[in-house]
Amino acid sequence: MADLHLIKLCVGADSIDDLTGWIAQRLAAQKKAGIKPEQFHTTRMVPKRVDELIPGGSLYWVIKGQVACRQHLLEIRPFTDADGIGRCHLVLEPKVHLVMPRPCRPFQGWRYLTDVPADLGKAGGDIGAMPEDLRRELRELGLL
Repeated sequence: MADLHLIKLCVGADSIDDLTGWIAQRLAAQKKAGIKPEQFHTTRMVPKRVDELIPGGSLYWVIKGQVACRQHLLEIRPFTDADGIGRCHLVLEPKVHLVMPRPCRPFQGWRYLTDVPADLGKAGGDIGAMPEDLRRELRELGLL
């Protein structure tokens, strides 16, 4: 895995299930419209350290004040929108990987991230099998 990643607030999502549902819905809509299904997130600022992010970097999602999951970054695709504003698509692998919950304060846009939480599958035990709300509560109590 790369040493550099991105972190972003998952605005509008109350859970990892919300995020995965939104991804599935968007991919299905693209397929139905005859567009090659591709999961991406549009952002205003283009990362300058692309060579350090691709290959191997991930986008870590903050949901309800905690780093909760990540998706592999496949490509960073800059473009200019219809209003002439520079933007970019963060092209992501649709699979969502759960990570050890970790608190995170709100911020705007995205940030670079080097100190990443471990994936739940690598953390040992059955933490990944716990309901997300229970993991969140245990983390808030300092038990995870």
